[in-house]
Amino acid sequence: MPPILDVVGGWVHYFRDYWLGLGRLESKLLADQLRATQLTSPIFVCGLARSGSTLLHEAIAAHPGVATHRVKDYPLVYTPYWWRRATAKTAPAAPRERPHRDRVFITIDSPDALEEMLWLAFFPRCHDPRSDNRLGANESYPAFERFYRSHIRKLLLAEGATRYVAKANYHVARLPYLLRLLPDAKIVLPVRSPARHIASLMRQHRWFAEGHRLNPRALRYMQRSGHFEFGGDRRPINLGDHERVRQIEHDWSTGHEARGWARYWEMVYAYLARLLETDRVVRRAAKVIRFEALCDRPADCLREVLGHCGLPDGEPVVGRFAPTIRRPDYYDASFTAAEAAAIRQETATTAGLWGYAQSPGT
Repeated sequence: MPPILDVVGGWVHYFRDYWLGLGRLESKLLADQLRATQLTSPIFVCGLARSGSTLLHEAIAAHPGVATHRVKDYPLVYTPYWWRRATAKTAPAAPRERPHRDRVFITIDSPDALEEMLWLAFFPRCHDPRSDNRLGANESYPAFERFYRSHIRKLLLAEGATRYVAKANYHVARLPYLLRLLPDAKIVLPVRSPARHIASLMRQHRWFAEGHRLNPRALRYMQRSGHFEFGGDRRPINLGDHERVRQIEHDWSTGHEARGWARYWEMVYAYLARLLETDRVVRRAAKVIRFEALCDRPADCLREVLGHCGLPDGEPVVGRFAPTIRRPDYYDASFTAAEAAAIRQETATTAGLWGYAQSPGT
């Protein structure tokens, strides 16, 4: 995190109302063009981090005519059209591996998960574990909804695109509201077997926690951009079960990492399983993608995703991404006997709902 980006990020963060005002002014000046820009079937990739959401986001965003937030948009997210015009001639640097150390290489034009900054601006408690973070189909927030729809249209206009995609993991708590707001939206829900998923989450948390300790600017970036999945300010999503959230935070604070993550995995994916079973609107909009199937049959899975999203002529995307996808081999999913037992105990029932065997090595 370069110091200048930290300074500008702080400026945008602490004077957020000013930037929201500029965003509204931008929309006003572009009103005629925005009225002519159709917002059709936006696509949202959401699930727990480390489930394959970044890969799916990148593949969908690579389809011609699909717009998304990009690395270069931070921190000036609130005025996307003006910022894209200002950076149109910026020469990209050579690709570099992202901080996750997961062999994903990025440039300033790479897709990035920055939409959460908009939600933070209007819902300041949306990452407060003490509050129910869910938004339901009967809720209405007109000021946010006007800003949000205009924002997406401005990105479409800036990129000359017809469709929008966002990686937005926290939308797992907002799907009924999101589909009331955008009824023709398409949802992609990646899911991963609990033990391997938890191993990846634990590795990332250790790495980011150490990085944030050594580099506070990196922590501030994650807080300001709405990333609380791991690291120095890790926060669980509250899906209405306050006691379960309390247990997860207690496990994490007392060093029981595997059990805490197992409880978290179970809470999120049990909630999603119930939602898919009981909410016809969510079920119709959603496509579940198993991480293991994506790694083992990448071409087939990418075709399924593109088909679900209504993105035709996707073979160039499949041809570009499928040969690069395989199961991770850069870390071990090794647990102590007690950790493996905790994972089985906490996740067995919900893992079965998603078709996973109850072995810690799956």
